[in-house]
Amino acid sequence: MKVVVLSGGGGGARFMRGVADAVDPAAVTAIVNVGDDLEVLGLSVSPDLDGVLYALSGLGDEERGWGRADETWNALASADGFGGESWFKLGDRDIGLHLVRTQALRAGEPLSHVTARIATAVGVETTILPATDDRLRTWVETPSGTFSFQQWFVARAHRDPVDRLRFEGSADARPAPGVLDALHEADAILIPPSNPYLSIGPILAVERIRRAIERRRVPCVAVSPLIGGRAVKGPADQLLERLQGGTTPVHVSQCYEGLIDALVFDEADAEQADAVAATGVRPVIAHTLMADAEARRRLAEAVLDAMAVV
Repeated sequence: MKVVVLSGGGGGARFMRGVADAVDPAAVTAIVNVGDDLEVLGLSVSPDLDGVLYALSGLGDEERGWGRADETWNALASADGFGGESWFKLGDRDIGLHLVRTQALRAGEPLSHVTARIATAVGVETTILPATDDRLRTWVETPSGTFSFQQWFVARAHRDPVDRLRFEGSADARPAPGVLDALHEADAILIPPSNPYLSIGPILAVERIRRAIERRRVPCVAVSPLIGGRAVKGPADQLLERLQGGTTPVHVSQCYEGLIDALVFDEADAEQADAVAATGVRPVIAHTLMADAEARRRLAEAVLDAMAVV
């Protein structure tokens, strides 16, 4: 069975690990958000691609939820001492990856190629694809001004209410090589418990990706990132309340209108099942908190099981 997962954010990376544990990892393709990408100290950084890579390779820091395990911070401290920017935390081990990526991109290698090469180097069997090799960046419009995603999310600690999101470059962005083939050949398309706006939105902003999912002939199942109307981590609940008008499973399903056949949501929201069903989306109730490896795998299995009855 070939499985495609649209991945972004920490929830996407953890869910990817669960899927790769539940099925043959070589039969899984991750299509990953690049709207968060940025340059730090001259280095090309792809946080969501790296999050998936670290999760699948076992190199990630599971306790912190981002970056490399056993990380040190000497290079960043040195840069800060010389007056360099230090608001975006780059660890020493992490910088090694960014150096390789930056060198390859400057030599003209597409992001998808260098990502595949790096994944092979650390023994990852799953195919990891950026949504696009073209420049696509998320901008956040707030009452305090417009900020690049990382400036809003990290530097400003996502404290500004969001009025609107803009995906710069999306109108001209083409799916990266392999993305459309993976979607057309998939037996299932999964959307993890990621932020629908910040993590999945930039992927769907690539028109041909969204169109391919709209025209799919296989099940597409999403997982709600909220439990009891609250985000486990991050501002997903705040964005849903402000931009969608609420934080119920129905509001989550509306973010994916026309794209999903079923929505998996937590037992804490079980009373919302009928309301979700009334929208034409099949409700699937499960334990969605990915507290450890076994919980990740169980959630992935519940999502895969949901496909059989869609």
